[in-house]
Amino acid sequence: MGTAWFKKKVWGYYKKSGRHNLPWRHTRDPYKILISEVMLQQTQVDRVIPYYKKFLALFPTPRALAKATPADVLRAWQGLGYNRRALYLHRSAQLIRSSASYQLKLPGVGAYTRSAIRVFAWNKPEVMLETNIRTVFLHHFFPHSSEIHDREILAIIEKTMDTQNPREWYWALMDYGAHVKKTNPNPSRKSKHHTHQSPFRGSRREIRGKILKNLLLAPRPKKTIFELFPKERKNEVEKVLVDLGREGFLRKRKNTISLI
Repeated sequence: MGTAWFKKKVWGYYKKSGRHNLPWRHTRDPYKILISEVMLQQTQVDRVIPYYKKFLALFPTPRALAKATPADVLRAWQGLGYNRRALYLHRSAQLIRSSASYQLKLPGVGAYTRSAIRVFAWNKPEVMLETNIRTVFLHHFFPHSSEIHDREILAIIEKTMDTQNPREWYWALMDYGAHVKKTNPNPSRKSKHHTHQSPFRGSRREIRGKILKNLLLAPRPKKTIFELFPKERKNEVEKVLVDLGREGFLRKRKNTISLI
């Protein structure tokens, strides 16, 4: 497939059916783009939109977020899942002092997110890869292949880059990728890096979420936390409490557990 045809296909879909009204596409503020990118990790766009608006209404600047308590931040995040992301954002806000800070090693911010900030805030032509982008390239350039390594995809991303308008080009790729996922058997299975997400029900993620949701209401005696779960899961709950304490979510005083 020629790259000219491919680019015409992607741009054509975007112009006709692109998600032009997503709120984070109407800002060049790196802080707001950071919030959106972290929220969008492993979470569907439609779920993110109301949380994004609410979060920025409460914490409109890095300074406002940095001054909040972790409990306040977790309360605003509640229901979005993967609560560790909220603490990462809180800690990142405490480190951000200038626009250059977004390129430092911020907690929970990897190579993709740093590149996304450069692309969407400053329109820099970075080579970057996330799930919808991967889907597009697997679908069009590797239709009969499997075990495709990301480095093969990255080479084509660089070759097809719109260096004059990378911001919109990546929006177009992401929107087209979301469309491809809905209309084709999951192309991501062709990727060497494809993994199946484990079920939430019965998982440690479910235990973590239930503990944090309960502690957002008030500090609890440790025995009350255990009573939230079947007795046979006591060892798992104990391990989760240890993890949450180590990660900076919880504080234990005598036999009472509270959020930091």
